[in-house]
Amino acid sequence: MKIKSLEEIYLFSLPIKESEIIDFFPGTSLMDEVLKIMPVQEQTRAGQWTRFKPFVTIRDYKGLIGLGVKHSKEACGSVLVCLTPAPKKLLLMAGINDCYTPARGCTATLDNFAKATFDAISKTYSYLTPWTSGKRLFTKFPCQEVTDHLVKTHTRISVQRTQAPAAATI
Repeated sequence: MKIKSLEEIYLFSLPIKESEIIDFFPGTSLMDEVLKIMPVQEQTRAGQWTRFKPFVTIRDYKGLIGLGVKHSKEACGSVLVCLTPAPKKLLLMAGINDCYTPARGCTATLDNFAKATFDAISKTYSYLTPWTSGKRLFTKFPCQEVTDHLVKTHTRISVQRTQAPAAATI
């Protein structure tokens, strides 16, 4: 069985072991954007140690969205930082045009707000709505299809076991 889309990978929770898999399916429609670059400081014996923590989204405006967060020792000087209301932007990047989103708690911190919005978007994938489940035909798990194929094509080699002679007891 060949995987035809990223949706099949996510539906069956298959591990993505190579980055080329992600590059293959959407093609050139993926776009990335830096939401924010935050300086993070750590106090050591030698003084303060400054690192940078960027928040980057990748999307295709058709339902695929990803959020990347990583610490780095340096910030690239050519990166353009655009501070916009990130959660509203994350919803638009995911392809959600009209949505009412209430927020509780502190929404001033962009990192927590962006992570919470991304988590909310990812939780919507666990629900099968009538307009998505009607189109989807549920097939066997890909590993089960491979197992069934191997059972059909594999011939079992019978091995005769020889029994060891019984030990005589005195």
